[in-house]
Amino acid sequence: MKKLNFPVYSFRFKNSENKTAIFDEIRKKFILLTPEEWVRQHTVQFLLQDKKFPKSYINVEKLIKINDLSKRYDVVVFHPNGDIFLLIECKAPEVPISQNTFDQIARYNLVLKAKYLMVTNGLNHYFCQMDFENEKYIFLKELPKYK
Repeated sequence: MKKLNFPVYSFRFKNSENKTAIFDEIRKKFILLTPEEWVRQHTVQFLLQDKKFPKSYINVEKLIKINDLSKRYDVVVFHPNGDIFLLIECKAPEVPISQNTFDQIARYNLVLKAKYLMVTNGLNHYFCQMDFENEKYIFLKELPKYK
C-alpha cells in the first residue's frame, strides 16, 4: 500500500485467498484492505494515538439516511452526550479532494450536525469547523485534540 501523510502506525494484517485484510480496532474485525480502507485505518489511528480520542467515542462506516437515500459515513467521533463532535470523509489516495468531496460531507452533515469536519485522501487533510449560523465552514490548520 502507498505511504500516506500520517505518522507510521502498526497494523495487524491477515491474508486469505490472495486477499489482504486489515484489523479494524473500532469494528473489532478484519476488513478487506482497499486503498480507501488504508486511509480510513490511518485516520482512526491518528484519532486514537495523536488526538487522544477515546476508542469508545469513535464509530466507523455506519448507514445514515439522507433524503430517503441510504449513505454510509466513514468515521464519526461522538461527544459523551451522544452529539457528533467530528465527521470524517476518507477517499483513496488516488482520489483528489475536490468541491464534490466537500459537498458530500456537507450533505451528510445536514443530518449529523458535527461541529468539526475532516476530509482526507491520506495525502492531503482538510479540517473545518462548522459555522451553522452563517452556513459555512471555517478551515483550520489542524484538528483540536480531545479534551
